Amino acid sequence: MELLPRSPAEFGSARYWDRFFRQRGQRPFEWYGAFPELCPVLHKYVRPRDKVLVVGCGNSELSEQMYDMGMCEDIVNIDISDAVIRQMRERSASTRPKMSYLLMDMLQMDFPDAHFQVVLDKGTLDALLTDEEEATLAKVDQMFSEISRVLQVGGRYLCVSLAQAHVLKKAVEYFSQEGWVVRVHQVASSGDKQQFVLPVFVYVMTKFRKIPGSAAQILEICPEEQDKPMRVESAERLVAAVKDRQHYALLCSQISKTPCREQVSLDLCDKESGKPRYTLHVVDSPSVKSSRDNHFAIFIIPQGRETEWLFGTEEGRRQLAASAGFVRLLTVALHREQHYEGMAGIQAELSGKVMELAPPGLPARQQVPFLSVGGDIGVRAVRHCGSSPLSGDFVVEDVRGDGTCYFRRLIFLQNRNVVQSEARLLAPTPLPVAGVSCDSGQKKRRKDKKKPSPTEPPGAIDKSYLCCEHHKAMVAGLCLLGGPDALPGELAVLVVGLGGGSLPLFVHDYFSQARVAVVEIDPSMLEVATQWFGFSQGDRMQVHVCDGLDYVAKLAAEAAPAQYDAIMFDVDSKDLTVGMSCPPPAFVEKLFLQKVKTILKPEGVFVLNLVCRDAGLKESVLAALRDVFPLLYTRSIQGEVNEILWCQAGPAGRHSPAELGTRARALEGALRQPGRPWDSSWALADMLQAVHIL
Repeated sequence: MELLPRSPAEFGSARYWDRFFRQRGQRPFEWYGAFPELCPVLHKYVRPRDKVLVVGCGNSELSEQMYDMGMCEDIVNIDISDAVIRQMRERSASTRPKMSYLLMDMLQMDFPDAHFQVVLDKGTLDALLTDEEEATLAKVDQMFSEISRVLQVGGRYLCVSLAQAHVLKKAVEYFSQEGWVVRVHQVASSGDKQQFVLPVFVYVMTKFRKIPGSAAQILEICPEEQDKPMRVESAERLVAAVKDRQHYALLCSQISKTPCREQVSLDLCDKESGKPRYTLHVVDSPSVKSSRDNHFAIFIIPQGRETEWLFGTEEGRRQLAASAGFVRLLTVALHREQHYEGMAGIQAELSGKVMELAPPGLPARQQVPFLSVGGDIGVRAVRHCGSSPLSGDFVVEDVRGDGTCYFRRLIFLQNRNVVQSEARLLAPTPLPVAGVSCDSGQKKRRKDKKKPSPTEPPGAIDKSYLCCEHHKAMVAGLCLLGGPDALPGELAVLVVGLGGGSLPLFVHDYFSQARVAVVEIDPSMLEVATQWFGFSQGDRMQVHVCDGLDYVAKLAAEAAPAQYDAIMFDVDSKDLTVGMSCPPPAFVEKLFLQKVKTILKPEGVFVLNLVCRDAGLKESVLAALRDVFPLLYTRSIQGEVNEILWCQAGPAGRHSPAELGTRARALEGALRQPGRPWDSSWALADMLQAVHIL
């Protein structure tokens, strides 16, 4: 039996609805949202003594259920279908004497002005506003005008809707411009199989007298999981907030039915601030054989470790999921701006939400384990928040790594999943209880300082430790200098890009005769490196605060250019739209590379940290480097996009892998001096493995 209209326009036809209800008979037709789901919202806005008008009532049981539950009794139902009005009168005549059914067009109602306290619409606006043609919009304007006319000041228009973007936008713009308060509720689902995948919403438009000349709008949204409304600044933002919730519902529906071919990522936001609180990744492992106890698990990534390869990359998460042995693993990253009450608090907060992302075939009432490293949520203490016109907002934070080691990190918040600089910490220092608020730049109230304990992060910088693998590879490139068995003597080294200062500090401390010049464009970074990362200047270490492009060009233009034994580029790009995040493209243009060559000694080495995801752009960079430097060594960093290039001006310096290993071991032996700490977790020779000559 065909009950659907042949065209959307038939939704506004009385003839169509007469035929629809005659064919359907006495069976109630609920557009969406049964009474148990709608009741909590309706109860807030419908009072027992209210006079309620239901427009486009159809044969829905909603009015009857409101009457029978004692929500209210003075209910007038109207519809354009004579067939359904006769049905409904027969159904309620003897049992609901105070409720009436009238054959009436909501576009031309016979009621006097200000006659009702509530107008209720369940799907009628959606059925009418099927397109944005001029004639359709005129009908909707007439509908809204009539609803406004029959409502008292302070009355509520409650519209149950699927909130298609054009429907919501039309309603919000119309009534907000009339000076009404507009609030959108998301209806909590019952958990049963629903007729519609998309969630149901209730628009609550409260009538106020329009104040001439006032442009103020009050627009709010109430997600299903909270009662307190959240204010939004515009109709566009309200529509976007609803769309986010619709996308989430669609995602949950899709991944509850089929495995994810690709990893799915989404943010769960804080109820108060609206800022991200948890970042979730859904990782399915097709190779894992399903059993009763391994369908689904939640993995809480310890604070501060979300940037590690295992947790911060698709390949790492895939490996984590496979080793955990679950069909679906949901990884959860915690955000630095948020406060968490331990693993138990996170589990209580997430338990309901994560089950919406459960895989198909999960047994009923299955216990879903929450996993982590070491059973806790890690330690993160924000030490400093700052902002720079060049680098944007940034934070310095102390985090606990794997085991008992603590690290200090510099993070640029425009690219918050990338550690800009990192240093290992040594001496204990008190851990702030509340940390620092990066939203305001002001310290939050904290408890009195207490004595250090073994669980608190340390404070002094371990200058012998290079946290970044690419820094280790850059230092290893210095083995190309000097003889095969000797430590290079007096060196002139230029480092472009300071960051936290660990690279120039290491060169300064371990190459005791090196004179290091550092170029840093952002004065804020010099302050951060000095205050938080143990960096200092001296006779052999000087920082020039200027643009590296200008500094190199100025030196190259001099009659007798200063020449360096080694030039190191470790400078990030502020333009995130380019497929190369390090260095900025101007630093690897051929004309500029020729200037670099001009200030490099003939036997010197130019070391470049290249981070490029664009294959075409990368090839053009390599071509420019080959044109200027005949000898190129390249070394990829495992698990990262970084690639280190060691460039020399003459092919006479070409060395076999065995010769490079010999040089690296000799250099490391010279650097390891009695009384000088050395991090034994890595070796220079290791950095020269898997080196390729281009």
